[in-house]
Amino acid sequence: MARILLAEDDDNLRIFLARALRRAGHEVHAVGDGATALAWVSERPIDLLLADVVMPGLDGIELARRANDLWPDLRVMFITGFAAVALRHRGVTRREAAVLAKPFHLRQLVDEIDRFLAA
Repeated sequence: MARILLAEDDDNLRIFLARALRRAGHEVHAVGDGATALAWVSERPIDLLLADVVMPGLDGIELARRANDLWPDLRVMFITGFAAVALRHRGVTRREAAVLAKPFHLRQLVDEIDRFLAA
């Protein structure tokens, strides 16, 4: 079981993904924007930051950069409809970030997270 912080501005998608990850056995805290996510991760360690790249205010790329400054070993996975944007930002985190392009199947998300965290 991993402690996952999910930052996704689409309310329906956030609720759907959080529910699926909890069913897969993960502890999930889900928020709707980058600023709230940063405040949350500033106070407690997590195993994985799962962040949408494009969010109003603090986007997923900057969120990952700042969170990784706080927790250098933090694993980061971006979920985005703009995979090319995320891929251009290699080196954002101290560890290699994973990118999962939308749309994706829930089973694919869970499998990718499990594989990513096991590596």
